[in-house]
Amino acid sequence: MPYLLAILLSVSLLSGCQSAYYSAMEQVGVHKRDIMVDRVEDANAAQQNAQKQFTSALEGLKALNNFHGGELEAAYNDVNDQYKDSEAAVNKVKDRIAAIEDVADALFEEWNDELALYKSATLKRDSANKLRATKAQYQKMLAAMKRAEQKMEPVLDTLRDNTLYLKHNLNAAAIGSLQGEFNSLQREIQQAIRDMNSAIAESNRFIGHLKK
Repeated sequence: MPYLLAILLSVSLLSGCQSAYYSAMEQVGVHKRDIMVDRVEDANAAQQNAQKQFTSALEGLKALNNFHGGELEAAYNDVNDQYKDSEAAVNKVKDRIAAIEDVADALFEEWNDELALYKSATLKRDSANKLRATKAQYQKMLAAMKRAEQKMEPVLDTLRDNTLYLKHNLNAAAIGSLQGEFNSLQREIQQAIRDMNSAIAESNRFIGHLKK
């Protein structure tokens, strides 16, 4: 029970910190809509970085498959570094998506609450319609981002498996046995990149919608 209370308190404090942050930013003229745009752009940059890192990891594994002699320890270290960098890139994408969800919740809640303040039925109806349209566009973008995020996990799994296998079987025969993994990883990376490109395209459309 104390552990559960600690978790609930931490969540409450984090939520409070975010609310205080949004309030402070509004005091200097930066509104939730502006923060949303910035965070979507950050997520796009994180996905582009993940694409580059996955491509680099694929090249590293390709070089390992073509290994014909040399320092095996150096070859393993390169694969291990690529895995760690890929894991960091994926975690950054996840963090960026979570940040978008946080500000979206705050933005839409505020927007919905403020509908009750309108005296003009026409303006209220127009604002409500725009809220629904923005929510729909947001959900479409978020779904694309989540699909891309899910496609990253198989890539990490394959890279992790290769790294662990080489760690305990560092010899030429082990490298040869990983050649079959290369084609699988290549397909997974290509699919992940396609989904990330789709998510980035949806993000750009959403940003355009917000800036109208």
